[in-house]
Amino acid sequence: MTENPLKNKLKDKKIILGSGSPRRKMFLEDLGLDFEIRPKSVAEIYPETLQGQEISEYLAELKATPFKNELEPNQIVITSDTVVWHNNSSLAKAVDKEEAFTMLRALSGDWHQVITSVCFTTMDGQKTVSCTTKVKLKDLLDDEINYYIEHCQPFDKAGAYGIQEWIGMIGISEIQGSYTNVVGLPTHLVYRTLLEL
Repeated sequence: MTENPLKNKLKDKKIILGSGSPRRKMFLEDLGLDFEIRPKSVAEIYPETLQGQEISEYLAELKATPFKNELEPNQIVITSDTVVWHNNSSLAKAVDKEEAFTMLRALSGDWHQVITSVCFTTMDGQKTVSCTTKVKLKDLLDDEINYYIEHCQPFDKAGAYGIQEWIGMIGISEIQGSYTNVVGLPTHLVYRTLLEL
């Protein structure tokens, strides 16, 4: 039986996912990888001068910082950050229903960018890759936004929405680029980078 090419390449490596995201966990499982989940909390604060991809790259690398002094030679730590970029500003995670509503109202009827950066850290160094997907939301009704927020509680997601949830099914009218990137991990880039490592 043919083996998973990536799993075979990484058979002597230990993958550590430095994230508690259930979506990122699911994607690594779907890639057929064996890995350990070991999230570490960091204050996700970045310089105000950063824009778009610079923010997600900075935060993905920042999340790797607590691991640097404890890595063993065969370990690879994967950390990641997703930014929703709209009208030259970053829409982070909403703190409450009101903020989630404001974000979704702003995104309604317009294009935005979803940018995910993934940082791979080993004892020998670090590599960060990024992916940008353009997403168009239809004009959302207030009732649609309120229904979604009340039923899906999207407070752990950048831009206050998950494309894989109800709002994605009824509201995403167009997408240019990687779908898995919008969910939270550009799996094609993760696969390619791990093969190269």
